Amino acid sequence: MDIARIEAAAARLEGHVRRTPLLSSHALDAIAGRRVLVKAECLQHTGSFKARGAWAALSALPEEVRANGVIAFSSGNHAQGVARAAQAFGVPAVIIMPSDAPALKIEGTRALGAEVVLYERAGGSREELGARLAAERGLTLVKPYDEPEVIAGQATCGLEIAEQVAEEGVREADLLTCCGGGGLTAGIALAVEAKAPGLCVRPVEPEGYDDTARSLAAGRRLRNEVEAGGLCDAILTPTPGEITFPVLARLCGPGLVVNEAEVLRSMALAARHLKIVAEPGGVVALAAALFRGDEIEGDAVICTVSGGNADPKVLARAMALEV
Repeated sequence: MDIARIEAAAARLEGHVRRTPLLSSHALDAIAGRRVLVKAECLQHTGSFKARGAWAALSALPEEVRANGVIAFSSGNHAQGVARAAQAFGVPAVIIMPSDAPALKIEGTRALGAEVVLYERAGGSREELGARLAAERGLTLVKPYDEPEVIAGQATCGLEIAEQVAEEGVREADLLTCCGGGGLTAGIALAVEAKAPGLCVRPVEPEGYDDTARSLAAGRRLRNEVEAGGLCDAILTPTPGEITFPVLARLCGPGLVVNEAEVLRSMALAARHLKIVAEPGGVVALAAALFRGDEIEGDAVICTVSGGNADPKVLARAMALEV
């Protein structure tokens, strides 16, 4: 994976994804004790950065291969990204989703024309199911993070960040990313390595699902003890990706971990001060920027809000908090 591949993906994505804004708020700066710059990928098509990687992957397929259709597994955001791209290209899409995924995400995926196949997150293997269905139907599997073209697509977010923070006069800062399997984190790290080397990319995860932080500390891929039940459904992966982890190990600083109370508070603060809706898994990086300041270096911090497909009940719970 090199910058040429990332820039090629950016060229294919032009006109098909949004250049999302870099937002700020004096109120959030005051809470964090430093300048906070928020990359609002929750405003991307389908409500998350996953639209980037999905379009990059499908647009890179040979036309005769793509015409047979694609299959993906996802708790919702990659699902909708792949479904949107498949619909635009006029090809079939089958999406394997956990039965406990938010109804909003399941409905959104179906609304984009995809066939949804549900599985049990605890005890079920989406990888095995995906491989079997792909073989039976002749579909091309588009993995959510362990796929070079997907990583290249997510890296286009990093290209934008590099340009936007330079316009803000920021040359050195921690760049916090919401991290599941590591596709966004690895992609952004590769992009800023080439375009903004003063930025230190650091993955952020929820307590109990901090496989990346622990793996970085150990120098090898570790697994979470549990794989279901957390609030941050979008980033609950069992272990860092085979392709993504070497990139993270080479380029990223130490991981950060936040708790669910901080996640809910950050959802409310994002809505009130940035006027954006953030889902739990999509706001963990902002939570770290606001509430883990003693673990962050510098006068400014950059963070992604990677998704905005919040369950209405969870959003209502967050907005009811006194923050």
